[in-house]
Amino acid sequence: MAEWIDIQAEDGTFGAYVARPAEAGPAVLVIQEIFGVNADLRATCGELAAQGFVAISSDLFWRAAPRIDMNKLDEQEWKRGFELYQSFDFDRGERDIGATVAAARKLNGTSGKVGVMGFCLGGLLTFLTAARHNVDAAVSYYGGGTEQRVAEGENFKTPVMLHLAGEDEYMSKEAQAKIKEALGHNPLVEIHQYAGCNHAFARHKGAHYDAAAAALANSRTQAFLEQHLR
Repeated sequence: MAEWIDIQAEDGTFGAYVARPAEAGPAVLVIQEIFGVNADLRATCGELAAQGFVAISSDLFWRAAPRIDMNKLDEQEWKRGFELYQSFDFDRGERDIGATVAAARKLNGTSGKVGVMGFCLGGLLTFLTAARHNVDAAVSYYGGGTEQRVAEGENFKTPVMLHLAGEDEYMSKEAQAKIKEALGHNPLVEIHQYAGCNHAFARHKGAHYDAAAAALANSRTQAFLEQHLR
């Protein structure tokens, strides 16, 4: 079952897409790329629900473009996505996620435990959420800009998994090395790098989708969430 619910933010109300399993379970926040809560993200929510998680995806662009849902990913949509990304207030967005975490803990049909996972833009926001909020587990997929905020990893109090694409166009090898150097010693952090993979290798039907790497990353994510949320 899927539905939209309302979340109260510091300056208004925004929507969040919820995919529910057959029975109650822990919540997993699924944080968007630059294309909104689109079909790809909803598919991920459906997969998590099939695994027994209550998957919740917040509409983080609600102030500028409520419920935007880009799926063609043509030149026009890429341009619009980057415009929204460039004007996006990461700190405010992270607080919106914090509000979603608080709502998820009390949502009917959830166990009270909350994990967070995100892709690209959502990957960085997952990293920030793990550093700044009380969540039970966090999984970041190719979070561009993480190397610029890597010092925040010192504030982790929860297990964090990072998936890095070896040939990421938006995260250089130097940036990935910086992340590994800063966080590789942290017992709470688990880092996986996928050699030969481009950015967004786990996006369903994406131009750089790598079925084998996506399956491996997603199996690691599922086991990680099962371990820390059940």
